Amino acid sequence: MAAISNLAGCSHGGSSVNFGERRLTFRPTPALKTRISWPSKNPLAVGHLGKGHKNSGVRMALVDEKLARSGDLPKPSDILAFDLVQGALVKWSSVTDRSLPEPPTAVFLHGILGCRKNWGTFTRRLAQEFPTWQFLLVDLRCHGDSASIKKRGPHTVSSTALDVLKLVQQLRLTPRVLVGHSFGGKVALSMAEQAAKPLARPVRVWVLDATPGKVRPGGDGEDHPEELISVLSTLPQEISSKRDVVDVLVRKGFSKDVAQWVVTNLRPTGPLGSSQSTFSWVFDLKGISEMYRSYEETNLWKIVEDVPRGVHVNFLKAERSLHRWALEDLQRIHAAEELAAEEAAGVEMHVLEDAGHWVHADNPDGLFKILSSSFQ
Repeated sequence: MAAISNLAGCSHGGSSVNFGERRLTFRPTPALKTRISWPSKNPLAVGHLGKGHKNSGVRMALVDEKLARSGDLPKPSDILAFDLVQGALVKWSSVTDRSLPEPPTAVFLHGILGCRKNWGTFTRRLAQEFPTWQFLLVDLRCHGDSASIKKRGPHTVSSTALDVLKLVQQLRLTPRVLVGHSFGGKVALSMAEQAAKPLARPVRVWVLDATPGKVRPGGDGEDHPEELISVLSTLPQEISSKRDVVDVLVRKGFSKDVAQWVVTNLRPTGPLGSSQSTFSWVFDLKGISEMYRSYEETNLWKIVEDVPRGVHVNFLKAERSLHRWALEDLQRIHAAEELAAEEAAGVEMHVLEDAGHWVHADNPDGLFKILSSSFQ
């Protein structure tokens, strides 16, 4: 398995930009990366500037005062944290000009213990290749910047999907593509199951290395998410050293790659530059534990075997992720392929070569080639 530390981390940095009374559309220069980040202490101070990237064609419009005056601005305590990555040819903004036609939008969802940054590099590449598209990256409940939002339980696949449906509705978006990795894949399926709107028709759903039903976590030599959550729950809320956490996880039998990825969820708590700074977790581990149990238990075979007209479900199996895929699952998906074709819908199975479960880190080029068919 390629180093999971290659995934974009979940730590957060940058400075806040307060737009005050002005109405602005921010188009970053090639040296800037922009994020729309919710929640914020000031609902108008939603921009953060980070380190530069080579993707000069990518830009982003920021939420601002006009939306607040319209009365349609959701409370920062209610809306999920997100990034909206736009291709260079996207002119649309739900804030500045609603007369322009909405550009095609894709939603990207992370897995358990991940965050929206996991998809940052990949979606910036998509925005370069497909400049008329925009890509919504979401921190799911209990994860990343959305962890501070006090979402009501139960914390399930279904409630997580409803969160994202509410978000796209609040942003006045009608996504044409949903992409979810692992837990996020089941969330994408649940979104398609729960709502005709605000989803487009046709809509393509990509479920990356997850099956619709029983979860088979871990095999010999594999990292077990449930065990990882259990070990993390024994650690203190404040951590003095990331290296100490990595060492503890490795001693408990987890791979160094996974251990290094997990500590990207640690955020400094002390003053910047302080040698005595400690770290705290940016996720709600109790809520995540409940979400993972729901992931194991949730059965979404019904929508796969009775796909609504206009919905196309794509499963992607990582070649080296053998334990997650039982022969019966593969046979059932192939049977659904034939049935869906007769009903003017679609189910497809894809295999990503040279990749383990962390598909966007192990083989990003192969994943890019497979997903690109949805954005032509």
